[in-house]
Amino acid sequence: MDGLAEEQNGAPLVELDDVVSVRDHEAFAAKYMPDLGHDFKDFKVFTWRLNNWKKLDKKLTSHEFECGGHKWRILLFPFGNSNVPPIDVVSVYLDYAEPKKSPEGWHACAQFAIAISNPQDPTIFTVSHANHRFVAEECDWGFTRFTESRKLFSVQEGHTRPTIEDESADITVYVRVLEDPTGVLWHNFLNYNSKKATGFVGLRNEGATSYMNSLLQSLYCIRYFRKAVYQIPTKDDLPSDSVALALQRVFHRLQTSDKPVGTTELTKSLGWTSFIQRDVQEFNRVLQDELESKVKGTEAEGVIAKLFVGKMKSYIKCVNVEYESSRIEEFNDIQLNVKGIRNLYESFKDYVAVEMLDGENKYQAEGFGLQDAKKGIIFQSFPPILHLQLKRFEHDIERDAMVKINDRHEFPFEIDLDEFLEASADRSQPWVYKLHSVLVHSGDFFGGHYFAIIKPDRETRWLKFDDDRVTPVRDAEVLEENYGGVALNVPASLLQRGVRPMKRFTNAYMLVYIRESAIDEILAPFTTEG
Repeated sequence: MDGLAEEQNGAPLVELDDVVSVRDHEAFAAKYMPDLGHDFKDFKVFTWRLNNWKKLDKKLTSHEFECGGHKWRILLFPFGNSNVPPIDVVSVYLDYAEPKKSPEGWHACAQFAIAISNPQDPTIFTVSHANHRFVAEECDWGFTRFTESRKLFSVQEGHTRPTIEDESADITVYVRVLEDPTGVLWHNFLNYNSKKATGFVGLRNEGATSYMNSLLQSLYCIRYFRKAVYQIPTKDDLPSDSVALALQRVFHRLQTSDKPVGTTELTKSLGWTSFIQRDVQEFNRVLQDELESKVKGTEAEGVIAKLFVGKMKSYIKCVNVEYESSRIEEFNDIQLNVKGIRNLYESFKDYVAVEMLDGENKYQAEGFGLQDAKKGIIFQSFPPILHLQLKRFEHDIERDAMVKINDRHEFPFEIDLDEFLEASADRSQPWVYKLHSVLVHSGDFFGGHYFAIIKPDRETRWLKFDDDRVTPVRDAEVLEENYGGVALNVPASLLQRGVRPMKRFTNAYMLVYIRESAIDEILAPFTTEG
């Protein structure tokens, strides 16, 4: 038995019907190892020659080879690794060679393909591919029923010779060891500890409360707001009747607990049931109204307006005469259209777009009669913490039903909103905003699930708060995977088969931005917390 390991980088596009050889490593990997959208640190190909197949032991392992800083080998059961019929199968696995010698908590994320081929004609083969997170408890992974033995020894359709000929065969394994910047790629989350891994704990889903959990985690991570909540006097309150006290208790438990925290007291204080799914925007407004009324006359009075309230001006201005009618309004959030709109910047342009009132739609200006006029909205100020509600749901007239809008809509890590402010706005500090939270909805109008992706401060990485679990995420999971539309990284092999990219039903529903000039104050750590 001989072994040969080879290193490989890059992979060309291969037509689906092209005949490839197991020895053409670039072409073979391109065809049988689809792009998973992750960077890889190493790629190796190892071939194991086997003779006298029918006289092989029931269990064999190949020589070891190295890939990505780990030692691997092929684990083969030539007559099957199962006592359950049918037993006329070949079982073959990729095996992590030295799990007991590896440091505690080790893992390796690998994508691999295993092929059994004819040594004389390497275009005759049987192949399967998989990916796995190798850990001490699962240090081998592969195919218990890789193929039936009889198929390897018989000539299959389209070929002139069998895979195993003269009792000889090559087993080739192609291994990509992937980068795992978050540490949780393909994690099974058994015995996973959110607090240990991220410093944060999750919130239990107590019926249909994921919408609530996503917003609560975003608000909790705004330390200025959390500190203000702690300052609300609640000494004589009961948590079942006081939204402020119930919220204080949720925040304090999130801060001190090592396990997921419940929200039953908070839903009861709102007079809500946990089993009716509500709207994130509705919950946000109710919560702010409750807190604002509670903080009147306390040291926390005015904090809601200071953090979350901006001003806009609705106006109608005549074109040919000096007349303007306007109204100043405060807002706690901005609802932006996403249907048919490419990105967040275009949504803001759509929001402030000027409508012409002319022709049969002239404006009746007091003292001037019917006049051509411009109607629009201009912002006077944005709040330090900006909640943007993306309008993902609308009424479909043809269906006479509410539907979800899954159009692709891009949003950035940073956006400059200066151009959407009136000329007289205070520009002593730039109106540049940094993304802080992405609240995501997965599903349709009639049901779904919410989670939040949050960057708690400048130093902490992006984290996904999905009910009771908190995990690190990559930048692509913050932006690209929540834009909606169709998936962009569809394997070429599927496109060649005419498979259409699937529409994504997981997309951003609310965005939270913090003004760059205020971040250090709003997210500043504090020690007296409760």
